[in-house]
Amino acid sequence: MGPSLLVVILLGIVEGLTEFIPVSSTGHLVLAGELLGFHDAGSATFDIVIQLGAILAVVVLYFRRFTGVAAGLVRREPNAIAFTRNLLLGFLPAVAVGLLVYKAIKALMESPVVVAVALIAGGIAILLIERTVRIARVHSVEGMRWPTALGIGCIQCLSMIPGVSRSGATIMGALVLGVERKTAAEYSFFLAVPVMLAASAKELWEQRDALGGADWGSIAIGFGVSFVVALAVIRGFIAIVSRHGFAPFAWYRIIVGSIALVWLLVR
Repeated sequence: MGPSLLVVILLGIVEGLTEFIPVSSTGHLVLAGELLGFHDAGSATFDIVIQLGAILAVVVLYFRRFTGVAAGLVRREPNAIAFTRNLLLGFLPAVAVGLLVYKAIKALMESPVVVAVALIAGGIAILLIERTVRIARVHSVEGMRWPTALGIGCIQCLSMIPGVSRSGATIMGALVLGVERKTAAEYSFFLAVPVMLAASAKELWEQRDALGGADWGSIAIGFGVSFVVALAVIRGFIAIVSRHGFAPFAWYRIIVGSIALVWLLVR
């Protein structure tokens, strides 16, 4: 039996809300699945596909940017080439490391306690980085030097630990390496497209035997909810970061992680 409509909608909202802010969408889906009792064989396929709904939101919102880069590549424009190079350099470390530690990552995803601890630790790290990083030297994705993009890509690999957050690792890594807040957030959005597409393709291949029995009606609803919510979140996130920085998300991580950890240990 598949999840109820309410569970499907709630999980779609959780994914859309958390995919692009530094709080870990995977961690929230793991904890939400544990809380709602949705962690059977079909939950893995569900989680993978609704993440693609959030990724589609990036493609829609930045469609002109992506098509502009594509057209620029045809004309061999320097900015388009630099944008593409920096996206590839941010993407490749995740592919290399992901292939090496895939089984270990899968094992960690089965442990909600790991997620709770990672949420707390990540929140503390964000607060420390926010207080120590002051000087920004890079103000556009195209303006990144290749070592900066590669460095961010390597730091992003930390997000393979459930609860760390892909966007959080990418953004904080970018800040440490001299990228200003808005550009760091946008780079995280852009990088999500190839990274999440590759990760989802691998996961779906691993789950291919279970796809025939998947509840595709529930998955479609979760995909749609995730897409709509992510559209709103991406726009709002830039505004919040520009005004208040990342500290509100750090405190949220610490509070949620602490509550989850206590609940998991005493239940």
